[in-house]
Formats: sequence, structure tokens, C-alpha cells
Amino acid sequence: MEGVQMTATSFTPVASLAGGALIGFAAVLLMWATGRIAGVSGIAARLFPPYEDRELAGRVAFVAGLIAAPLLVRLATGSWPAQVIEAGTAVLVVAGLLVGFGSVWGSGCTSGHGVCGLSRLSARSLVATATFMATGIATVFVLRHWS
Repeated sequence: MEGVQMTATSFTPVASLAGGALIGFAAVLLMWATGRIAGVSGIAARLFPPYEDRELAGRVAFVAGLIAAPLLVRLATGSWPAQVIEAGTAVLVVAGLLVGFGSVWGSGCTSGHGVCGLSRLSARSLVATATFMATGIATVFVLRHWS
């Protein structure tokens, strides 16, 4: 097909399995230790007023861990994790706003619904995750085939 540009991605089953297992373990550990869902959008949103309670330090630690992860990779491997973003600033701003809107409208994000909600057999999380996935698949299809 003329004009179609394909992007090759690496098949990394071991790294993907290890990463998924670590995410699942962390979600279980957070639920066991605090009784809270590991929903990143909810945790991050509650870092700001009017949310001030005894769980603030835990939320700060959770987000700090997300930020520290690439720093730990740098220390362990000597290089930064590979990251390529081919979109411009305007596209990234619009994408960020859409993700933020979707997280609020869907009452959670992919971590809360996809990891924690599905494991609890939540029907709402099943619908939300199916919507996330369908939207992602449609977006990739449109961007790769119609742009």
C-alpha cells in the first residue's frame, strides 16, 4: 500500500510480563496495606486542596515513586529509558486534556479500572476498560491509516 507507514515495535514478552506482575503486585500491596485502589488519577487529584487528610503523605509517596522510577532505571543501567514522542506540543496538550477529561468522566483511569477494577470483577470497570481500549485502538488505526 502506497503512503502507509508502519511503525515497528519490539516484542518483549519477558519485560512485559515482569512489568505487569510488578504493577499487579504493587496494586495488591496498596490494597492490602491501606485498603485503597491504586488508581493513579484519583491519587494524583487528591494531592491538591480541598483534599487534606491523614493519607496525604501516602499519596505524595505514591506519586514520588512514579517520578523516581526512571531515575532508578538511570542509576541501574546508566541510561535513560528509551522514549520517543513524535507529536507536537499542541497534540500533547490536547491529548492530556482528553485523558484528564476521560479520567474524570469515567470516574477513574486505566490503572484504577483496568488493573484494580477488573480484578474485582467490577462491571463499571469492564465498560470503562473496554471504552479505553476501543478508543486507543481506533486512535492508532486513524493515525496510522488516515493521516
